[in-house]
Amino acid sequence: MKVVLALFFCAACGAGQAQDRTWIERSDRYSQQALMVIGRFYPEWMSEVGLERFDGEVRDLKPTHVERTDAALAGVASQLRAARLKEQDARVREDLDIVVEALARMRRTAALEQRLLVPVPDLPREMFEGLQTLLDQRNPESRRAHALERLRRYAGMTPGSRPLAELARERTQERAAAGLLWPYRGAVEQGLNNCDRYMAGIAELFRASAVQGWEEPHTRLSAQVSAYCDWARKSVLPRARATPTLPAELYADRLKQVGVDITPEQAIALGTTAFAEAREAMTQVSAAIARERNLPSADYRQVLRALKREVIAPERLLDLYKQRLAEIEAIISREKLITLPQRAAAIRLASEAEAAAIPAPYLNAPRLIGNKGEPAEFIIPLTNPNAKTSAPVDDFTSPAAAWSLTAHEARPGHELQFAAMVERGVPLARAIFAWNSTNAEGWGLYAEAIVLPYFPADGQLFALQLRLMRAARAFLDPMVNLGRLTPEQAKDFLMSEVTLSEPLAQQEADRYAFRAPGQAISYLYGYTRLRELRVKAEISLREKFDQREFHDVIIAQGLLPTRLLERAVLAELARRYPDTSRTRASPGAAGSQ
Repeated sequence: MKVVLALFFCAACGAGQAQDRTWIERSDRYSQQALMVIGRFYPEWMSEVGLERFDGEVRDLKPTHVERTDAALAGVASQLRAARLKEQDARVREDLDIVVEALARMRRTAALEQRLLVPVPDLPREMFEGLQTLLDQRNPESRRAHALERLRRYAGMTPGSRPLAELARERTQERAAAGLLWPYRGAVEQGLNNCDRYMAGIAELFRASAVQGWEEPHTRLSAQVSAYCDWARKSVLPRARATPTLPAELYADRLKQVGVDITPEQAIALGTTAFAEAREAMTQVSAAIARERNLPSADYRQVLRALKREVIAPERLLDLYKQRLAEIEAIISREKLITLPQRAAAIRLASEAEAAAIPAPYLNAPRLIGNKGEPAEFIIPLTNPNAKTSAPVDDFTSPAAAWSLTAHEARPGHELQFAAMVERGVPLARAIFAWNSTNAEGWGLYAEAIVLPYFPADGQLFALQLRLMRAARAFLDPMVNLGRLTPEQAKDFLMSEVTLSEPLAQQEADRYAFRAPGQAISYLYGYTRLRELRVKAEISLREKFDQREFHDVIIAQGLLPTRLLERAVLAELARRYPDTSRTRASPGAAGSQ
């Protein structure tokens, strides 16, 4: 999920000035320059954030696309740097800095991958997700109609286009003899196993729409994808590397991309400490539950397994989660935890292709540009098609498990972030280019924590289990990527010590090994930084500290990197309570590093 949020309009100025949107309009004109350039090479991404002009286009995989992309991004960055020298408004200058730094990160990552890796995209998944963006039922019919044009371009049926599968194969072949690192075997095998599933998923999307004439291009594309996957099975799989370990500089770049600014060793230390603390808390809660229910063992693992056996049938699961959402919203209002958005949250179950692409509960973000009321969707997969066994996914199907998962993905977690951001409106620079997973996932875990005290005991135990899993991620991900653990060993640990089901543990191991190396650390790290920020605010404001106001200010900042987030939140609180400025915590503090 490409998560994008934004900064409060004017954290350092007066209330009257905060309504001045002229600076936002000027900032957006600069951001549009960068978005138009990015859209030439990554139109599916621009469609996802809401730029409809790219809805019929497909990614550029023509010869020298890496070099051409880099030159184009360098050119627009140069223009924006020149504009910054003339810009008088500090807020617009900060937006320009955000955009220029985001473009620099894109270029650094692309240069690293070009120097180190043989490019082998998971093309069927990319095509499925590119069409899913357009055929989303939240879109108006005018947008869904563009899916046929994109489908035809994928298949090379539009004049001047070539099949994307052919282009992808050529880009791999031209780099195959350069002595570069081939993809991890587990990633290649999983992609091959899902080729037909993604094509079937595309057909399912079109059948659920009113778009006509998709059958012939879909048949042609399916044949091309089948040939691509056969070629990958014969030419890529035998060369795939046996271990997922990344070059150190590439793993370090992955951490930077998600907003983690500590070293792998620091992440391991943070994770192991948090794991021990969460396990101790679980031991206390599970002992109370065992006494109350007269269970044969008070061991948290056995208590969790007993609770998991209370399975809600699939046809009743949505009703359960909607009930939990209503109960959590009541808690939020009663305890004055945070301001609830005006719009309702949406929850649905995943299709099989969606579950293959993202085999864990997630938030399907709404378009952020041109949003006309489309909500974010909390999506629950009931299976993991990539699992190694037929074991049930029992991690989300018990009444007790629904509490914390709803808090993380819906409210007061991710869905609330998006709903609040869409309702307020934000500059494009801070709605798209400032994104980082540390802020987003840190807030999701923090959101679980602020409602946890109001859950029943069994709901608290599942909430602590999810915290235990996030702590485990912080040391398992770097250990896998540093070659200290195999993905299989990480999976076994999660099944035995965190009591995850085999399908969910497989999803976790895949996440560390190849789906998103480094990203798993962002949950615990972001949560830790938010807890740290709260204590600094409490020290600064003392009796004037109000948690609802504090949480509203955080959400108003969007997904700024932790350093900028802390500075913005403390500056806004200082503006609101100037008499506390002498004692407030320093905005430039180094944090938990």
